[in-house]
Amino acid sequence: MAGPVQSIERAAAILRLLAGGPRRLGLGEVASSLGLAKGTAHGILRTLQRVDFVEQDEATGKYQLGAALLHLGSSYLDINELRSRSLNWADALAARSGEAVRLGTPLEDRVLVVHHVFRPDDSLQTLDVGALLPLHASSLGKVLLAFGAASLGTSPNARLEAYTRHTLVTRENLERALAEIREQGWAMEVQEMNLGEAGIAVPIRGHGGLVVGAIALSGAPERLCDPGGRPQPVLIGLLREAARAISRELGGGSPVAPRRRPT
Repeated sequence: MAGPVQSIERAAAILRLLAGGPRRLGLGEVASSLGLAKGTAHGILRTLQRVDFVEQDEATGKYQLGAALLHLGSSYLDINELRSRSLNWADALAARSGEAVRLGTPLEDRVLVVHHVFRPDDSLQTLDVGALLPLHASSLGKVLLAFGAASLGTSPNARLEAYTRHTLVTRENLERALAEIREQGWAMEVQEMNLGEAGIAVPIRGHGGLVVGAIALSGAPERLCDPGGRPQPVLIGLLREAARAISRELGGGSPVAPRRRPT
């Protein structure tokens, strides 16, 4: 049996590196991150660029994922069961809530956004389908972590990446937040990933009641939160209705009710 093809493995590593970062990367950054010689990395990048899997910025010379690869990713997402069974419910949720809707599923140690419905107004918005979000700094990711659908790949003692001054960067604080999420049945983040943005998410369950994804509303904190910083109850209600409907479509029934603290 033939063994693995090293050049393909290296090309895949470069694509994963470009997909996982928030910015374009230069040749030297790619080479040093993967332990490759610059000449080797350059040859692979040029080949990927030739087939439109990678694009190079003319001004900076740095690289990012190309349109052809994103098209292939969209083809995968189109057949993803979670996405296909959630489309109508996500559209309805955006219309009823007036906020943007995202659906996410775990991918390695991130959240893959498989569907995104724009906020129903005329504001300028960017499509996030295919984006990879951090588990610890997004409401989608926190739900997946809390209900065992995803796990952090970092060392238990390692500090988590800080995206803003509000990000939870210690395991102790994150574990405390995840325990609360399991009790209440929803997750929230306020300016932990992006300043000026908040998110509320609830789990989606498949066969056997296992959490297979999450659905979230995202928008300005002043719209999603009450004056005390808690999520608007009506928005949690709308999210839960959508999650129950999608879970039924996936054969998971209604999401498990949150545990209540003893009084």
